[in-house]
Order: sequence, then C-alpha cells, then structure tokens
Amino acid sequence: MSAPADEEAPLPIPNLSLPQQVFVLSNPALSERHEAARKELIEGIEKDEMAPYLEILLSASPSLISPDAALLPKLIAANETELAKFDAKLVEAEESMGETEISDILRAKAAYLTKIGDKTRSLAALELALEKTPGLGARIDIVLTIVRVGFFFNDIELITTNLPKASKLIDEGGDWDRRNRLKVYQGLHLLTIRDFKKGGELLIDALSTFTASELMDYDSFVTVTVISCMVWMERVDIKKKIINSPEIRQVFPTQPALESLATSLYNCEYAAFFQSLATVEQNHLIPSRVLSPHARYYVREMRIRSYSQLLESYRSLTLDSMCRAFGVGPEFMDNDLSRLISAGRLNCTIDKVNGVVETNRRDKKNAQYEQVVKQGDLLLNSLSKLSKVIV
Repeated sequence: MSAPADEEAPLPIPNLSLPQQVFVLSNPALSERHEAARKELIEGIEKDEMAPYLEILLSASPSLISPDAALLPKLIAANETELAKFDAKLVEAEESMGETEISDILRAKAAYLTKIGDKTRSLAALELALEKTPGLGARIDIVLTIVRVGFFFNDIELITTNLPKASKLIDEGGDWDRRNRLKVYQGLHLLTIRDFKKGGELLIDALSTFTASELMDYDSFVTVTVISCMVWMERVDIKKKIINSPEIRQVFPTQPALESLATSLYNCEYAAFFQSLATVEQNHLIPSRVLSPHARYYVREMRIRSYSQLLESYRSLTLDSMCRAFGVGPEFMDNDLSRLISAGRLNCTIDKVNGVVETNRRDKKNAQYEQVVKQGDLLLNSLSKLSKVIV
C-alpha cells in the first residue's frame, strides 16, 4: 500500500461505519437492525483484515457478532504477512534510499495499522511518520488520521489533543481543502459533547464544500448538519440556510422526516412538527452512536422551541387550542408545560381553573437589568467573603 500524496484525498481509515454497527448491535432496542449491522460489521472487518479490532470485540462480548471460527486466524496471518513486507521495505529503504522513500514507507505502514484497527501500534506508527514526514499537507493528514482513530475508539482525549494540532498546522499554511475538512472534524466532535450551536455553525459553513468523506458519506453529513442546526438556528435562517439550501434539498427526498421537521416548524404546523420530531428521534437520534446520548435533550429543546414560537404570537391561549395545534392530549400538554415552566424554560403560566396558558413577556431591557442585578449580588457576596479572609 503506497502512502497518499499531499494532493490526494485521505484514506477512509479506520472505517468509522464499523463502531456504528457495534453500537447498534449493543442496543437491544434496535434489534430489528441487528442482522444488517452484524453482516456489515463482519464484512468490514474481513475486507480491512481487522484482526486486532476483531480480538477487541470478541474479548469484550464474544456473542456480539459470532463470526466464523476460522476468520480470526486468517486475518492474523494476513496482518503478519503484510507487516513483514513493510518491515522488509523499510530495511531496504534505510540501507539504499533517501528520507522521502523512508517517510513514504512509514506512512504506508501506519496507514495499514490504522486500517486493521490496531490502536496502540497505529498511534505509535503515526507519531513516527509525523516526525519523519517533511510535507505540511501530509503532516496535517497524519494528525487528522490520529483524530479519526480517536473517533473510532471513542477516545475523547485523543481527539481534543490532536484537533488543536491540526488547526495549528493548517494555520501555518494548510490548503483550502484541508481547512474545510477540519471544520467537519471539529463540528462532529462538538456534537459529541452536546455543543450543537458551535458544531452546527461549522458544519453548515462546510456544507457547500464538503470533502470529508473519510468521516461520513454526504447524506449522513447533511443529516447531522440539519439536526444540529435546527435546535438553535433562527427561524428566518432555517428558511434561508436549510429549507432553501440546494445542497440540503437534494438530500431531502431520501430523508422526508428531516424535511418535515424544518418546514413544519417554519410554517408553524406544530402537529406535523411533533410527528416528524418523533420520527427523527427514532430513525436518526436513538440509532446514532454520536447523537443517541443527546436524544432526550434534543427532543426536549425542540419541543421548547415550538412551544415558545407559538406562545410568542399570543398573550394567552386556551390549553385546548394548544392541544389541537400540537396534536396531543390535555394531560400530556399540561404535564409538559408544567415541567418546562417550573424549570424556567418557558415564560408563561397555566391558569388551570380557566384552562388558559398566559404568556409572560419580558422585554430585553428588563432581562438585562435582572442579569446585572444577579451578577452584582454575586460580586458583593464574593467581596464579602474575601474581606473576611483578609481580616
């Protein structure tokens, strides 16, 4: 395997669809997806000769995929043969070739170890290749490969350590393509830590220039972009940047629930919005390795968005009219609103006697005044404690 040149697209290694299949198989609630996930996982492991990764899976949960007993020995033998070839080439290069040839072989060996899912040895090989590689573009690609290893094994520390390294290298003279790919890496990481706003801003900015197919395919990229942006984007921008986006519109026919989520919220069709939100939760949030931990949070925040949008248009609404608008029963609406009001997430009150929801409108000046008073109280308390320590 030859190492990719600076101008070539990075290799899609390790295969990030495989830990997604492991996630599906590990979730009993997704049992209807297990057969397809097991098939894709085994095929991916066999194709990339992933003996080290298969050993990890068998050690953690032997019954997870139950591969053919002959598969692991076959893959181990294939790995040993291929790595022996790299070692022989490296010896020959060190004896009779220059630094460029040595660098190429080191990068190729690191790529193979990354592809087969050998975390420890691949990281060591990637660090060595990074040290021996002179080209800035190739060095950026190596660091981004390390980040992908972090994504593959869900190693947050590895990701957070190497994303700034990649950013620094790109600032030193990285090209336009790598700068745009880095946005996708950063955006995906921010989604994993529930920063949908910053992550969504990066993803939507990379929408028309997406080339990071080593991370995910284009349809998946559009899906996570729409989901991450819907939770914070202003209504006018939802129309401009999502509903009317040509890049997103070409994917909408295959993802009707996503289209309905955006258009129904924008058009104030709240019953349709609730239905599409439930579909997105079941089809895109819960089954996703990245988004599943944030599914409940996301659904709650989207409900708050829709309630707030409706209540902003009225001083008061009957509870019955809200139930009709959202297509839910009065008990659900009363309980949901009550929880959100008590948590300070909705500026309204419920008059249960008359069955009316009344909106409490706070202008910006009053809100700023309350914030200043609150911060002033905190400052005075801190000064009081400090004075006691000094005395």
